[in-house]
Amino acid sequence: MNTPHTQNRLIQYCAAFLIMLASPLALADSYPNKPIKAIVPFAPGSATDQIGRAFAAKIAETLGQPVVVENRPGANGMIGADVVAKAPADGYTLLFGTNSTNAALKSLVKNLPYNQDTAFTPIGYFGSVPLIVAINNDVPAKTLGGFIALAKADPGKMTFAYASTSQRVSSEILASVAGIKMTGISYKSGPNAMTDLIGGQVNMFTADFAVMLPQVQAGKVRGLAVTSLQRSSAIPELPTVNESLGIKNYELIAFFAAFGPAGMPKDAVIKLNKAINEAAKSKDLVDRFASMGFESQPGTPEMLDKKIKLETIKWAKAIKDAGMEAE
Repeated sequence: MNTPHTQNRLIQYCAAFLIMLASPLALADSYPNKPIKAIVPFAPGSATDQIGRAFAAKIAETLGQPVVVENRPGANGMIGADVVAKAPADGYTLLFGTNSTNAALKSLVKNLPYNQDTAFTPIGYFGSVPLIVAINNDVPAKTLGGFIALAKADPGKMTFAYASTSQRVSSEILASVAGIKMTGISYKSGPNAMTDLIGGQVNMFTADFAVMLPQVQAGKVRGLAVTSLQRSSAIPELPTVNESLGIKNYELIAFFAAFGPAGMPKDAVIKLNKAINEAAKSKDLVDRFASMGFESQPGTPEMLDKKIKLETIKWAKAIKDAGMEAE
């Protein structure tokens, strides 16, 4: 019998069902409803930090919530990456990662505290920058070829600084292709390594434009070459490594992208990706970092996922070719 009581119960069930269906939509619509934390796994002043903070500001404008940058440097980015890998996958803790954290560390560290292949959700690609090879002003070489000759004359005496995977691998590959032996010295941050390069505590440093270009232009260190396939419009007088050494295939560029912990809600990923792409297309941001050789490249999370897989293979080969072993 269809009594008023039965009709009321039916209405209640329908209402409860509709609420249940709507709740995920409501959650999707409400993201983000509080500040987002972005972990930069390198020191303040590094290229990752400068580019990350600029993107964070743009993302915050688009999403209407603060994006708070927190620097967690150390271990070539591993410390900061590990924080994000173990964070709740709710879209409120992000990693502003690089080729170090999301491509190369797998081949450099035997026991990573996270599975690099499965620990992160790819969100959006920021862009890439080349590096500059530079030496201390007291080193008696004017060209990269001249520096190589000095290193060959006294194997192991020349030292190079590194504070990230790209800085280390670029120098190790350079030594490998040039047939020289150098001694690597690890630093916690690029700015710290730069201080020692200027002071003469280390002979060579290969670093991103953000750290290196101002010092080269100020005459505090001597720039020798860029690590990209083409000369950079930011400092066109510097030849490429390939030009300097008469080789063809040397290229090493650093890239930057946003990741979250594995299992992030798809709606959060889509919203963040859209905000990142809008930032990457903004003229003021692109113009601001043009002097660093920065090239933005908006794309989908799926494109970033594919890129990371290819970059992981590329960096594994580069590390192997340089004769480096996981430690």
